[in-house]
Amino acid sequence: MDAISGAKTGYLEKDCLAPQLCETCELLNWHKPFSIQAQAIPVALQGKDIIGLAETGSGKTGSFALPVLHFLLEKPQVCFCLVLTPTRELAFQIAEQFNALGSSIGVKTAVIVGGVNMVEQAITLAKGPHVVVATPGRLVDHLENTKGFTLKKLKFLVLDEADRMLTLDFGEDLNKIISVIPKERRTFLYSATMTEKVAKLQKASLKNPVKIQVSTKYQTVAKLIQNYMFMPAKRKDVYLTWLINESSGNSIMVFVSTCATAQRLALMLNNLGLPAIPLHGNLSQPKRLGALNKFKSSGSSVLIATDVASRGLDIPDVDLVINYDVPLHSKDYIHRVGRTARAGKAGRAVTFVSQYDVECFQRIELLINRKMELFPSEDAEVMLLAERVIEAQRFAHLVAHNLFRSVLRLLAPRLIGIKRARGKKKISWRDT
Repeated sequence: MDAISGAKTGYLEKDCLAPQLCETCELLNWHKPFSIQAQAIPVALQGKDIIGLAETGSGKTGSFALPVLHFLLEKPQVCFCLVLTPTRELAFQIAEQFNALGSSIGVKTAVIVGGVNMVEQAITLAKGPHVVVATPGRLVDHLENTKGFTLKKLKFLVLDEADRMLTLDFGEDLNKIISVIPKERRTFLYSATMTEKVAKLQKASLKNPVKIQVSTKYQTVAKLIQNYMFMPAKRKDVYLTWLINESSGNSIMVFVSTCATAQRLALMLNNLGLPAIPLHGNLSQPKRLGALNKFKSSGSSVLIATDVASRGLDIPDVDLVINYDVPLHSKDYIHRVGRTARAGKAGRAVTFVSQYDVECFQRIELLINRKMELFPSEDAEVMLLAERVIEAQRFAHLVAHNLFRSVLRLLAPRLIGIKRARGKKKISWRDT
């Protein structure tokens, strides 16, 4: 395997990419390529497979989208490229990038993810998109069940956030997909980290790849200011309210560990007059996209999210990332704080550390080889908000409780029917 690391070796020049794509880059204010783009694009245009390792927010999407569009322009065909991603939100974002970069050449994309009607997706696939962006599970569903859909003429396979896909146990689905696509194809594998599972996937899917490594260590970007705040676990809501209030006017992402916490904090903050929207896996796909678009358009300055939003999403101008819950896996910290300080801009990340989080926090500092500084705050000033926050907590708990009771009332007739059916014969939950 060849390897490239370090200085930039290529740029978006007219003798490199198709002129139409260079003009589109200029219109999008892509005047100078990021390091991963400068190194990967010339190699891709030479017809080689690529393993791209780069820190989050480094411009990975452009480094594979531009070469794909360049070759598509030379020889247009349907289902020219397949891009596999671990999350639905990332799939929509990648499709947006392809549409923007390929606007001058009329590229057609299809997003195939869960949470969306399969019949509608089948109709979209029947129209013959050039680029299919999908999550592995839903794509396998269409390969097995959608009549006429095939990837037998595929020219490019892109595996984006490969480490995350394998962490989410998409390995079996990936093997099914790789088994039905042509062996004679070009493959780009992109990952923030090179794990053992990613190495095995590389051996199975790539031929003599060139390894392009922008960052050799787990690290955060240089312009990111990283702080921590130490507090009792029961006071985290008070400190969160104080910090958001102190950072008013900024765009803020708050990362939590569970869907329930995301929903509860959003209710609490809205009751306190701090507009916040939740983003988590229990929301329907339209609501997830709506929350993301509302935050992107500054309709709300605070996004409360689980790790579903920690990887790959390009949300411009996030000023502050708050780790309300310390991530259990240290590498997830890098992806969370990568939502800010993107594209050369400055940003700040503040991690809440309670008496139960010290060990996890120390592992993060060890991973990034950096000691974080304490974020300045006056406990007496923070605790002035305690009474009002407690009231908002009660409100959030009441709303959640009433919602739960409403769901139970809706399900009651169905549960009664199941109970009666079980009295007559044995049935399994699968039958329901």
